[in-house]
Amino acid sequence: MPQRLLPARRPAPSPSRPRTLTGLLTAAAAATGLLLTALAPGAQATAAAANPYERGPAPTNASIEATRGPYATSQTSVSSLLVSGFGGGTIYYPTSTADGTFGAVVISPGFTAYQSSIAWLGPRLASQGFVVFTIDTNTTLDQPDSRGRQLLSALDYLTQRSSVRTRVDATRLGVMGHSMGGGGSLEAAKSRTSLKAAIPLTGWNTDKTWPELRTPTLVVGADGDTVAPVATHSKPFYESLPGSLDKAYLELRGASHFTPNSSNTTIAKYSLSWLKRFIDSDTRYEQFLCPIPGPSLTIAEYRGTCPHTS
Repeated sequence: MPQRLLPARRPAPSPSRPRTLTGLLTAAAAATGLLLTALAPGAQATAAAANPYERGPAPTNASIEATRGPYATSQTSVSSLLVSGFGGGTIYYPTSTADGTFGAVVISPGFTAYQSSIAWLGPRLASQGFVVFTIDTNTTLDQPDSRGRQLLSALDYLTQRSSVRTRVDATRLGVMGHSMGGGGSLEAAKSRTSLKAAIPLTGWNTDKTWPELRTPTLVVGADGDTVAPVATHSKPFYESLPGSLDKAYLELRGASHFTPNSSNTTIAKYSLSWLKRFIDSDTRYEQFLCPIPGPSLTIAEYRGTCPHTS
C-alpha cells in the first residue's frame, strides 16, 4: 500500500527558552553597565576638560585671603638693558610645570614709584597659579598712556622672549597698576581688547570715560584717596564702562591712595578672584564676586554686574 505522509510535528517548546530570555536580558543589562562604566571615565574627563585652565585646589575664603597659595614660586630679574619699551622688572612664577602653562599679569607702579612699591603682589599672586611681572617704567614720571604702552611691551617680552615664556599661555593675559599705573592698565586694555582682565588700583587718569573697553575690569578705589579721589577717578571710570561688560567697583574703607603699596588682604582677595575668574575662566571663584559683597570693615562699597557672563 502506498504510505501516507504525515505532517511534520512542530517541535515542543523548549523549557530552556525562558532561561534564554532571562539570560539575554541579564546580558543586555550587563552590557549597559559596561557601557556606562566605559563612558564614565570619558564623562569625567570631559567634565574635567570643560575648563582646562583651572589651577590649584578648590578655593575657600581662607585660601584666597592667605598670603601664599598652593604653588611654590621662584623669581627672576629682568634688566632694563635687555629690554625695550619698558624699564625691566621682576618675574614671579610657579616652579612646578606639572599643571602646564599659566595665565599671566603685568603690574605697573604709580607716579614717581618703582616696582618695589607693588612687589608684594608678585609672589602672592604667583603662588596662586599665575606668572606675574612687576615692572619699572622708563621714567618714574611717565603718564598713563605711556604706562599703558609699557604694560603691553612687558607682556610681549614675557610671552615671546623671557626665560619663562614656555610657562605662559599667551592667550590668557591681564594688566594691573597703581595710580598712574592703574590709569595705564585702562589704556592697555583699550589698546589691546584681547586682554582677559584689567585691575586699576586707586587709578589716576585725565581720561574719565572708557566706553571702548572690552576687557573685564575691576576698578579699586579708596574712600580716603585725596590724590585720585573716587568721585573724580575710580567711580567715573567704572560708571563709563559698557553696561554689557563684566565689571566691578570695589571701594576700600579706611584706605588712602597709597594703600595698594602695602600687603592688603582685601585687594589681594578680590584681585585674585577677578584674575582667576576671567584669565583662567575659573567659575569656582565666582562665589567670591557674586552675590555682590556687602559693606564691611574693609569695604565701603562694592558694585558689579552679576552673574558674570564671560
